[in-house]
Amino acid sequence: MIHIKTDEEVELIRESALLVSRTLGLISKEIKPGVTTLKLDALAEEYIRDNGGVPGFKGFNGYPNTLCTSVNEQVVHGIPNEKELVDGDIVSVDCGAVKNGFYGDHAYTFPVGEVDDKILKLIKITEECLYKGIEKAVAGNRIGDIGFAVQKHAERNGFSVVRDLVGHGIGKDMHEEPQVPNFGTPGTGVLLKNNMVLAIEPMINSGKRRVKQLSDGWTIVTLDRMPSAHFEHNVAIRNGKAEVLSTFDYIEKT
Repeated sequence: MIHIKTDEEVELIRESALLVSRTLGLISKEIKPGVTTLKLDALAEEYIRDNGGVPGFKGFNGYPNTLCTSVNEQVVHGIPNEKELVDGDIVSVDCGAVKNGFYGDHAYTFPVGEVDDKILKLIKITEECLYKGIEKAVAGNRIGDIGFAVQKHAERNGFSVVRDLVGHGIGKDMHEEPQVPNFGTPGTGVLLKNNMVLAIEPMINSGKRRVKQLSDGWTIVTLDRMPSAHFEHNVAIRNGKAEVLSTFDYIEKT
């Protein structure tokens, strides 16, 4: 069942999304060679709790941490640990928070130190894919229009789209209907309506699209061990248009 939100509920989701946005902005200042993802995780949890929220991921289906920190060939759901980031890494940081009973959930891929130009292109194209998808999140379009826009931009630039994991609706639950794949056929799938709220999240690989889960039960990696990037926004359809509830300004203006 798809939950159409009231205007008041959309604003509560925005409040939670912006708490995540500020959290990602905070940890962006700390991402450099020598830092551990566990330190980033501790900073994020403290900030979310200090600002009236609860970490959305911690304890979710048994997940142990506040952040998902996915390094290099890790696509999503990487568990924070004591291993230090090194020059040339990339790390996709996914964060969720609950405030006033509603979830915010989004992600950003960060370069660590000096990163190879080919991998920087992967990051750039993945972020562009996100916004290409958002452009299609308008009333009267269908879910397939979003996925097709993401897929077309990724593949046109020589990258591949992960198909085993998808975006989703978001609200009182972190994962609501409808699913939002990053591939698709225009004009197919669920009809988009005003006051639907979606988490649109391209996961784009520099190599092949195949992935697998590691033995920790969480971490998803590329099968060919090539780098992967991940960006995510929370988007409401308001007055027929896409309205982004989260922001990368706290990251990109630092």
